Amino acid sequence: MVSCLFCGPKLAACGIVISIWGVIMLAMLGIFFTTHSAMLIEDVPFKEEDMHNDQDPLHTINKLYNQVGYNCFIAAGIYVLVAALSFCQIKLNHRKEYMVR
Repeated sequence: MVSCLFCGPKLAACGIVISIWGVIMLAMLGIFFTTHSAMLIEDVPFKEEDMHNDQDPLHTINKLYNQVGYNCFIAAGIYVLVAALSFCQIKLNHRKEYMVR
């Protein structure tokens, strides 16, 4: 029988803890970016010369804010998948403890 077990219980628990932290952090960042928080302007990837050549620089900055926010939500979703994988590893490790060899 093939086992999908590839990490131990401590690594799986660490994966869950880091994933929960990542989901919370990235979800909050995603919310703040999509609401165009002024404190995060330094993290929006724009160049000053791009703003001088654009007809509507405010619209461009708002689009960049939204794009960074969506990227944060995508990364939070990936962390949810990692948490689910870590949870499955914990369950497989727990089941392995009760198996007779």
